[in-house]
Amino acid sequence: MDTLIVSLVMLGPGLLILTGLPPSNWADRHPRFMEKASSVVAKTALLGAVTGSLLYAASSEGPIELGWGPMDLHFDALTAIMLPLVGLIGAVVVRYSRNYLRGDPGQGHFFKWMTLTLGAVLALIVSGNLLLLAAAWICTSLALHQLLVFYPERKGAQVAARKKFLVSRAGDACLLVAIILIYDLFGTLRLSEIFTDSAILAEMYSPGELYLHFPQISWMGGCLVAAALLKSAQFPFHSWLPEVMETPTPVSAMMHAGVINAGGFLVVRMSPLLALAPDVLSVLALVGAVTALFGSMAMLTQTSIKRSLAFSTIGQMGFMMLQCGLGAFSSATLHIVAHALYKAHAFLSSGSIVDMARAAWTPPAQAARHPAHLCLALLAAAGMTYLVAGWFGFTLESHHGILVLGFILMAALTYLMWSSMQGSPGWALLGRGVALAFVACVGYFAMQAAFVVTLDQVLPVEPSEISPFEAVLMASVVLLFMGVLLLQVRFPGVHGDRAWQAAYVHLYNGFYISTLANRCIRKLWPLTLDRQTKQ
Repeated sequence: MDTLIVSLVMLGPGLLILTGLPPSNWADRHPRFMEKASSVVAKTALLGAVTGSLLYAASSEGPIELGWGPMDLHFDALTAIMLPLVGLIGAVVVRYSRNYLRGDPGQGHFFKWMTLTLGAVLALIVSGNLLLLAAAWICTSLALHQLLVFYPERKGAQVAARKKFLVSRAGDACLLVAIILIYDLFGTLRLSEIFTDSAILAEMYSPGELYLHFPQISWMGGCLVAAALLKSAQFPFHSWLPEVMETPTPVSAMMHAGVINAGGFLVVRMSPLLALAPDVLSVLALVGAVTALFGSMAMLTQTSIKRSLAFSTIGQMGFMMLQCGLGAFSSATLHIVAHALYKAHAFLSSGSIVDMARAAWTPPAQAARHPAHLCLALLAAAGMTYLVAGWFGFTLESHHGILVLGFILMAALTYLMWSSMQGSPGWALLGRGVALAFVACVGYFAMQAAFVVTLDQVLPVEPSEISPFEAVLMASVVLLFMGVLLLQVRFPGVHGDRAWQAAYVHLYNGFYISTLANRCIRKLWPLTLDRQTKQ
């Protein structure tokens, strides 16, 4: 059974990588073949991933390990979740690309690099050896780079792709250093052996004793976290992400829904090892919180749909890293799944956003609202969140990471119920708003509970003790997002304030980090555009 499962899940990545091997010139001369071949192998990868995951769930024999040297494969509950997810997104994006790119002179090599990117991401997910994981990690970035410069005559695309290239190479270097340190400590690169030895160390030593006896653990964890932060466009290394919008829309969908999640996946996959370095996780939580707040604020000021979605991705990646830093690795996995599905749909449907906005309900504008309305909505949302969390067994003592995101969900529920108070007739609309908020709250905690149970044997248990740093960080995050809620509520009425106008300009431009980075890139790596490159 194990061999059958591994054969099914490896069939897709293997075929995708083979499809991407022909030279670009040959691919452009045979666009119809590349289009059909990419579609077939993407569907095959999806079918193999779903079938293999279902067989694994039915067998329930624990993680599967098959080793061929550096080609070790590791299949567990996390793999069974991520593989069908990426396979589904890949198949949808490839299908969408068939119409989107039809007639483009570069259609053939587009499918070449798209299939290579998808195959590398799938190989990353099933890697059971750090050498294979590093190879897939680097291949994913290099293949994506070719898609980012699909239109080489566009200066903006070139500058953004070069920023991404340099940031990614820094992330690759951090990952390789981490792998060297891991091998020095454990004497192996197989994930199963590393996880087993990590569990033994966690039982034998306290964190302080671990740092005393094995000082390389903090450096090892720091390098892994740095690689993940650089891969996931965390502040202040995020500036390339909002600017890679001159690439075809299917590339944006694949990047935001799949590739950008690789950093979060690395942290979750290596969580048994990172749990040995709580100080490193605290740094990860702090960077994630800053990124989440920055992305959420900048998103509110954007006028371009794609740039708004890009800053949304930055904020969501920050949330994911915050959850990982707080030890809520199962919650971060759910976040990966939900964000990938949402963002793929958002980008592929971005052309219809105007029609969607016209069809959506918006509350009627009112000149003045009593502050008691907002306070009432906030209290109702807080009570609802606390009550539903208790039903599913989530408390601050047992699952504080999940509760933090739950309290931030409370802000969204507050705005939903506050908006429903604006309509007339008020009671019917208010009842509908409260019902929708309750359903969203129950759905959130139900999915969290399902992921906690599913990944219970794979990921470390969320620590029950809250350090003073974590307590201050969680309280600050909740308060800051309450501030974002107040800003969102007052948004129509603050446009005339001079202080807000200045803040709006700074947020719209991302505090000019991208401008400074672009100047450095143009000096270090001058543009030499060739309009005939594609041909």
